[in-house]
Amino acid sequence: MNRAYIRFKYAADFVVALIALVLCSPLFLAVSIAIKAEDGGKVIFAQRRTGIGGKKFNCYKFRSMKSTDVSYDKHKRVIKDTNPNLTKVGKVIRKFKIDELPQLFNVLKGDMCIIGPRPLLPVFDTDYEDWEIVKFEMRPGMTGLGQVYGNGYLSIKDRKYYDVLYAMHASPLMDLKIIFKTIAVILVGERRFLRPVSEMEYRRLKLEVFRRYTIQPETLKELRPTHE
Repeated sequence: MNRAYIRFKYAADFVVALIALVLCSPLFLAVSIAIKAEDGGKVIFAQRRTGIGGKKFNCYKFRSMKSTDVSYDKHKRVIKDTNPNLTKVGKVIRKFKIDELPQLFNVLKGDMCIIGPRPLLPVFDTDYEDWEIVKFEMRPGMTGLGQVYGNGYLSIKDRKYYDVLYAMHASPLMDLKIIFKTIAVILVGERRFLRPVSEMEYRRLKLEVFRRYTIQPETLKELRPTHE
């Protein structure tokens, strides 16, 4: 893990998020009006996610569902565009990833960064193997490797693999590739870039983590309360 680069990322992302919020303010206004006009409900949806060090935070999104008070099945993949609970505006903003833009505020708050391991719901906390916990040694991202290699078409296991891979190998070149691939995903869809992970890749990354990295005790304590 390149901690020096990650610290630089945090500082740079604050500036980028600030500029992006200013430039995107007309879009924020238009989307807010559209959401409110459709059904009069809330514009922003806040959902608890697990972030750096295993700490929980409110992850912001434009509301794309008619009701956010629905049961969640962690064994199913992300919500499909045909889900009847999606609003008309929601289908559009989800397709172009506009619903994720309020997370720029999370970046300003220090909860997230622009590119990093994607934060999952706390319901997944107990599912992580010890080596996978390395993803919590940095702030989660608005986009990341898993999002440009299939995202909703990947299994949760594969998405966690890509999160760990990024945390271990974050670099300027990798970030640049993710930025361009994120744009491509928005334009042509996630399925075109689907890249499942082989068992050999899992074993190789798992061995690398055990050889090169020691999870911080604070992170283990947060995610493994009974860890001795």
